[in-house]
Amino acid sequence: MLAIESSSWNNDYAIPYPTCFHPLNQNGLSEWQEKLRRQKRDYLFSFAGAPRSDLNASLRGRIFEECQGSNNLCKLLECSYGEKGAITCNNPVNVMTVFENSVFCLQPPGDSYTRRSTFDAILAGCIPVFFHPGTAYAQYKWHLPDDFMRYSVFIPLEHVEEWRAGVVNQTLLQIPAEKVVAMREQVIRLIPRVIYADSRSESGPGFEDAFDLAVKGILERIERVRKDVREGKDPAIGFAEGDDFKYTFSKYVDKSKILNEDPPVSSVD
Repeated sequence: MLAIESSSWNNDYAIPYPTCFHPLNQNGLSEWQEKLRRQKRDYLFSFAGAPRSDLNASLRGRIFEECQGSNNLCKLLECSYGEKGAITCNNPVNVMTVFENSVFCLQPPGDSYTRRSTFDAILAGCIPVFFHPGTAYAQYKWHLPDDFMRYSVFIPLEHVEEWRAGVVNQTLLQIPAEKVVAMREQVIRLIPRVIYADSRSESGPGFEDAFDLAVKGILERIERVRKDVREGKDPAIGFAEGDDFKYTFSKYVDKSKILNEDPPVSSVD
């Protein structure tokens, strides 16, 4: 099964949320990527999202507080329920304008672990900041690289009680400028992997997009099943078992380590 957010079952795979950008060919993609490399970014970080009724008891509530008290380091795009909020955030121009002018884009869990905002941020060349591994790291195995510290920042806050005043500001300001530039480049290079190209081109877009990677992943999984059959194994064993540790912190990050330390060099091409 393919879904925009996978469950804990092993036969359930996540694919990226569709964004507003569907380039017809490689030229359109390359022009967009070069635009983002030249983009001036006025805000250290930003957040686009709606508040919750339990705002003070949520990570999202803490983000609202920190953003509002950041001395213009943060840009907040409030997507409140109702006519005004819907108009603000349903218009991709408003969202992309904020993200294109931000160095980092905060991605706390909302109604579920994942957010379309993650892919809007990548499309804007904005480095995503995650607070839970279930938002991206445990999800998009075919589309995002394993060395997640090269393209994102992880602030491991499993519970709102762990939030320290100024934790986002302090974490992001401590990242060296040259590393920020390298991370942004990795994000920009990820764009073709998480977008859905315009299918009207007879010759194809000229690059592998999110659809291509999903098909490739499915075919590889089918081939593993066929291999088990050829070897006389039962392909049903473990095929649909649950992975209860898929969204736990311990599987992805050692919280005792210093976050954002340089990971091994690898490519996202």
